[in-house]
Amino acid sequence: MSQIYKITYFNHSSVYEIYAKEVYQSDMYGFIVVEDLVFGENASIVVDPSEEKLKTEFANVKRFFVPTHNIVRIDEVDKEGISKITPAEGNVKQFPAGNFTIPPSSSQT
Repeated sequence: MSQIYKITYFNHSSVYEIYAKEVYQSDMYGFIVVEDLVFGENASIVVDPSEEKLKTEFANVKRFFVPTHNIVRIDEVDKEGISKITPAEGNVKQFPAGNFTIPPSSSQT
């Protein structure tokens, strides 16, 4: 059985909750890579418009990069749930974006 991860992150004043098979640290400093998105099968008549919007948004995406400071949490789960987008309200706030810099190597000093 393959691993499934639930990734919760901020994207433009909304909180995205998606499921993927691969999540790892990017070679690009300060980013997390998300690959192989998993969406639930619509076995019922009721369709969740939020999940449909995400399916459309990520239709041709192989992998995408999320800034580390936008990640709320990453959980390994037994099976995928319903992906959704919710407004960022209440006490949930995005971590302040800083100016990330890579320290110079010792050979440059």
